[in-house]
Amino acid sequence: MLLQNKKAIIYGGGPISGTVAQAFAREGASVFLAGRNQAKLQAIGAVVRAAGGQIESAEVDALDEQAVDAHADAVAARAGGIDITFNLISYGDVQGTPMAEMVLADFERPIVTAVRTMFLTSRAAARHMIRQKSGVILAFGGEGDPLRDYYIGGFQIALHVIEAMRRQLSAELGPHGIRVVTLRTGGVPETIPADMEGRESLMDSLEKMTMLGQTAMLGMWPPSSPSTRPAP
Repeated sequence: MLLQNKKAIIYGGGPISGTVAQAFAREGASVFLAGRNQAKLQAIGAVVRAAGGQIESAEVDALDEQAVDAHADAVAARAGGIDITFNLISYGDVQGTPMAEMVLADFERPIVTAVRTMFLTSRAAARHMIRQKSGVILAFGGEGDPLRDYYIGGFQIALHVIEAMRRQLSAELGPHGIRVVTLRTGGVPETIPADMEGRESLMDSLEKMTMLGQTAMLGMWPPSSPSTRPAP
């Protein structure tokens, strides 16, 4: 198994977090799931444990500096280190509204959230990874062209910020044996509401962003809603 004996912290309780937790556990990692919604965390944990995986959950606000640091320190002390951290919390972005008509709060929320949570969770893990001289920090992000046929608000800008932070973290942490990776997925269809106006044009634009012309998919999460789209 690719992640045998690795310790992974995943932030977030949404569908993507569930898919990643399943995949990490299936590959042998001990998963530490952190999020604000205990019910969602427990649901993910039940699925992972039913498949024989190891997972623990904790109620943590990934925007709270003290909470993030305390949780990472506790995981490292109990598990013997942190090998992987993956921030998958939602940014509270508003899409479908032109910037010229958007209120400031809706525009800046995903940018502020992305910067704050990525910094806090990366820093918390990096402090332990530096001591062990290894580790991987994962995030969704990456640069991309503006979407011409769909209004995405501050979300795309937030992804650009994540990529800029990834580059700086890579430069600083690389000498310590730590890799920082942003995953540019082109979007995950299952997370986009089926009745959303402009969904088909958005899907087309997301597919064009990828080299293979295929978006990412959630795999088997939620377990009752398998994807009908072809695998990448």
